[in-house]
Amino acid sequence: MTLRVIGAGIGRTGTTSLKKALEQLLGEPCYHMHEVFFRPDDVAVWHAAAIGDMPDWGTFLKGFGAAIDWPASAYWESLAVTYPDALIVLSTRADSETWWRSASNTILPASYAAEDSPWRRMVFAMFKHRFIQDVQNKTAAIAAYEAHNAHVRENAPPARLLDWRAEQGWEPLCTALDLPVPNEPFPHDNTTSEFQERIGSGDPAPKH
Repeated sequence: MTLRVIGAGIGRTGTTSLKKALEQLLGEPCYHMHEVFFRPDDVAVWHAAAIGDMPDWGTFLKGFGAAIDWPASAYWESLAVTYPDALIVLSTRADSETWWRSASNTILPASYAAEDSPWRRMVFAMFKHRFIQDVQNKTAAIAAYEAHNAHVRENAPPARLLDWRAEQGWEPLCTALDLPVPNEPFPHDNTTSEFQERIGSGDPAPKH
């Protein structure tokens, strides 16, 4: 199995919905931050990647047909070299304010509130080296979000890049992957309220 899709979009850009959609379309598992909670040995690998020590992606991601969301999306360029035939999906929100509103009410405070652990240290190493250190600073975080998206659009091979938002649903994904459109609604999961309810109950990630 090889990666057929590489997600370049950062967290809170519809990646949970995208994960479920890709798993249905590809018939293969999709790596997402959710996987890290259930694969604790992966944390050290991602931490090393944050400081430039990339793993053997083919071995590390063996068994997955796609890799999206943080932490994978922080290393989309390295993954794109390893998997030259994979589609690169840049998931975004309608605008940067919408992304900030979602992130600042979910993953960002949850990361700061988490107890000190290898996972938390990995996440903040990724923020520092691959996004921005002070992610609680709205102006800086929005600038980093916009810079990340611009970098992907400027550097991903145009023939491989799909610029996508969750509200666009199945059609752009299916067209890019040359697959039929499913006869069912596109999944929309992990809303802000669902995230906050789950964190409040003590669950680290949506159930598989």
